[in-house]
Amino acid sequence: MNVTDLWSLVPELYLTGLGLLVLLVDLFLPQERKSVAGWIAIAGLLLTLIPSAAMLTWTPRTVVYDTYVVDGFGAFFKLLAIGATILVILTSLDYFRPGTPFATPFMGEMIALYVFMALGMVLMAASADLILLTLSIEFVSLTSYVMAGFLKADPKSNEAGVKYFLFGAAASAVMLYGFSLLYGLTGSTNLYVIAERIRQADPVVVFVALAMSLAGFGFKISMVPFHQWTPDIYEGAPTPVAAYLSVGSKAAGFAAFLRTLLVSIHPSGVDWAILVAVLSAITMTIGNLLALPQRNIKRMLAYSSISHAGFILIGVAAFGGTFSNPAVLLYLLAYMFTNLGAFFVAMVVSTAIGSEEIPDFAGLARRAPVSAFAMALFMLSLTGIPPTAVFLGKFYLLASAIEGGLLWLAVVAIVNSVISLYYYVGVIRAMYLLPPAEETAIREPPILRAALAVTMVGTLIVGLYPEPFVKLAHLAAMYTARL
Repeated sequence: MNVTDLWSLVPELYLTGLGLLVLLVDLFLPQERKSVAGWIAIAGLLLTLIPSAAMLTWTPRTVVYDTYVVDGFGAFFKLLAIGATILVILTSLDYFRPGTPFATPFMGEMIALYVFMALGMVLMAASADLILLTLSIEFVSLTSYVMAGFLKADPKSNEAGVKYFLFGAAASAVMLYGFSLLYGLTGSTNLYVIAERIRQADPVVVFVALAMSLAGFGFKISMVPFHQWTPDIYEGAPTPVAAYLSVGSKAAGFAAFLRTLLVSIHPSGVDWAILVAVLSAITMTIGNLLALPQRNIKRMLAYSSISHAGFILIGVAAFGGTFSNPAVLLYLLAYMFTNLGAFFVAMVVSTAIGSEEIPDFAGLARRAPVSAFAMALFMLSLTGIPPTAVFLGKFYLLASAIEGGLLWLAVVAIVNSVISLYYYVGVIRAMYLLPPAEETAIREPPILRAALAVTMVGTLIVGLYPEPFVKLAHLAAMYTARL
């Protein structure tokens, strides 16, 4: 390593130091002042955004013996991961505070876990070596297991942690076998060396390696048939953790999947696009159909998350076109604001009334008007109604499918959007048309209102003024297989 390598790793070094600092500070904080650790983490993460944003315009390069990539693509996902972490930590300060049903004496440790998980997601997005990628995925996975089971007194949280661990261990084992096949075919773990040598490999074995690698990536992004963990873990995990997994872990999974697929496997000539397209159609359809009967808001958002993973896979299947290159990035950005916001409203309601059932959202417009309006906006955005953020993402994805000759997949996506309208509007109907069980106003904490304001503005501004975000996505998607 040289000085240039160290400068290229400034965000990663910041995150490492910040996580250790939060742990150290937490040792000296009294129980009633644990939130100080959260504010230190938020300040540190805001500072980390500066060098990460600067890297968007850097010339693509590999560092640390060609195992790590510094490019606009990686920088985009660094911004996404850090931004999501800031918002989730902000809401966690109220969710875990003393006096709430979810109060914990270990808030400082949870804040540190958020920071370390952000570090793992950043590493996943920029790994250019199968060994480093595996270590990054496992780092994120192990952190996620602990966070999902963090509420030790809650049986559902305990169950979520154990189930998540068992599913994750099985998926990782299959993925590692796929990686070992790539190494056996090429004699290297470096993605760019694999790209050079895989052209002479047996295409059947390459396809098997891809299929097995999809187990790990599919687990991270909640893709069918590796989606079974999602509803149980989202329901049992603390709501801020479920929100974080739904956007942060998913975005990092897509980043790692895209880089591995397009850099190392695409040069083999194996027709992987049809496999991804079929998985996309199945994933969005199963996710939507299973979301229809759900009464728990977190389980509904979990199946919705599976469906949206299917939508994003459209951009992967059609990658390489004018629309498809920025489509995945735009959709993930839009989905981050929208889905985090929906979970934040669920957090307000569950903390106040102790229920996450959709029928208990009845009359929310009278009891918590700001939260109800925000949830209505997020539900419409998740459906893909203009002029919201997810509409822009869906527009680009459908355009990429048509451009890539996948018209049938675009039709499936449109049908699924219509299906999703039923369960998203069902939440709006409960909030605005059904009478409340009681008239008592629901407390909307200032911290949660601030987080909701950010997500609402993000959901609207991406849809109403998309030009800078489209340019950002195009810039971040302009990376090459050869550096």
